[in-house]
Parts: sequence; structure tokens; C-alpha cells
Amino acid sequence: MEKIVIIGAGPAGISAALYAARANMDPLVINNGIGALEKAEKIENYYGLPYPMSGRELFETGLSQARALGVRILDAQVLGMGGFDTFEIKTTAGDLEAESVILATGSRRAAPKIPGVKEFEGRGVSYCAVCDAFFYRGKEVAVLGNSDFALHEAEELSNTASGVTIYTDGKAPEFSRESPFAVNTMKIQAIEGGEKVSGIRLEPDVSAQEEGNEATSFMPADGVFVALGIAGSSEMARQMGAQLTEKGHIKVDETMESTIPGLFAAGDCTGGLLQVAKAVHEGAQAGISAIRYVKKRINAS
Repeated sequence: MEKIVIIGAGPAGISAALYAARANMDPLVINNGIGALEKAEKIENYYGLPYPMSGRELFETGLSQARALGVRILDAQVLGMGGFDTFEIKTTAGDLEAESVILATGSRRAAPKIPGVKEFEGRGVSYCAVCDAFFYRGKEVAVLGNSDFALHEAEELSNTASGVTIYTDGKAPEFSRESPFAVNTMKIQAIEGGEKVSGIRLEPDVSAQEEGNEATSFMPADGVFVALGIAGSSEMARQMGAQLTEKGHIKVDETMESTIPGLFAAGDCTGGLLQVAKAVHEGAQAGISAIRYVKKRINAS
């Protein structure tokens, strides 16, 4: 079993890893890429930089520093998380068990710009299969996405729903294995319904238009689960039952611990100032707090 697993290899995650490594906790960092830091063309307002540095350069420097201290880096995508007392983490590289987890994958991605998604949030549009699958027992549901995260969410829903279809919204599927579910690759025009979601309106098929038929296709669905890209920190925290703020960020105390004991968060996922300096501070605090949490468990056993 891992003592401390850190999900995210940006400034917050690596800062936490540095403190955990120096405390001989042998942390494991799960890295799924650079994230929002890649958008930073030039960083010149962070302490200690000898020259303006790109976000990618800072990211690579952080990884090198962590590896030099013996931090293990696992290149994988986290699909979901659960467990009781200890944490069970599902990844594309296999399942892990940990005594504590630090979430540092950044803030949640914006909702897709599909008419009806925002309008039906809480009325048939959901972002967490584990949280809301119960409400769709025996019903037909749709999963919006084209990655392993979407496939994982579909599998969670298949335990209760009568049928699950994955909609890629015109994108090519990027699953690492064959999907056992129906996959529709047509472009989505809108999510439709009345009081609640009733289905998905697809854009006209190009071949049908050439034949003079411009009718759109309506696919009935009682619920639509958004699973674009990868599972963000807020989604994973919500899967565990941790409390979020009104703005959808992970609620933490002064030690960076969430409302779930042993589950910590740092960086953009906690809201506030979206800056490297803030992420590094919170990562350091989360690392120190996770160390104390694990040591307390060891002493109690």
C-alpha cells in the first residue's frame, strides 16, 4: 500500500511530493501531463527564476527536481477514486491503494459549449457517475466524452442503468481498449427536454444532407453524464463524498484537508488566486499535513 499518492504533477503536486520525500514517505506522483501551465508562455513573477520561463519549462524543471529526490512518477490517467478508511485509485496503469491522497490536478474544465448542458445541470445533466448513478436505475443514459474517463463513467452507470451510450460529439474515440458500449460519433446539436432531460439532438448526417434529407436525429436519454478529457480534482473529491464550495472547488481547512479525513487538495482546485505561488504554498502545506496524517495512523496501529 502507498503511504501518500499525489494526483497531479504541477507546482502544487510536486511541492507536496518534495516535502513528503524529504520526510521519507516515498510518495507516488501520478502525472497525466502539464495541464493549464502549458498556456503560460512566459512566467516572470515567481520568486527565484533567473530569467522568464515558459510554463512547460517550469513543469519539466519541477519533474526533474522531484526525480532527483527519488520521487516516483507514474505516467497514467486517473479514472476514479473510492474506498473506505484507505483510498482506492483506478488508473489506466492499474489500481492503487493509499493511506492518504493529495488532489492537485487543477480546476475543473468548463462545460462543453453544447446548448442545453448548462440549462439542464441538476435536471438530467451530471458530472459524476458514482454520485448520481442511483437516480437513473433502469433508465437510458448517455455519456459525453471520447477518452478512458468516459469509458469508466459508462461502466459505473451500467451497474444501474438499463442502457448506456457514449457520445463523442464528432471526435474520434481514444479508448485504450474496446468499448463494450454503443458509441455514437456524430456531432451533438443540443441537449433537449422539458423539466428534465429527454434526449440528445444530433446534427444532420452529411450523407443524408446530400440526399436532400436535412432532418436531425433525436436520441432519447433520461440523463447525460459529461466526462470530457480526464477526471478533475473536484470530480474525484465528489466521488469520495467530499464537500465542494458553491463555485465547485474542493472545500479545505487551513491544513488543506478536505471534509474526508486523509484526502487533501492543493492548487487551482481549491479556488482563489490561480497563480504558481499559491499552488506551491498549498502543495507544501498539503504535503506536510499528509505526512502528519500518515504518521498518526502508523503510531495508532
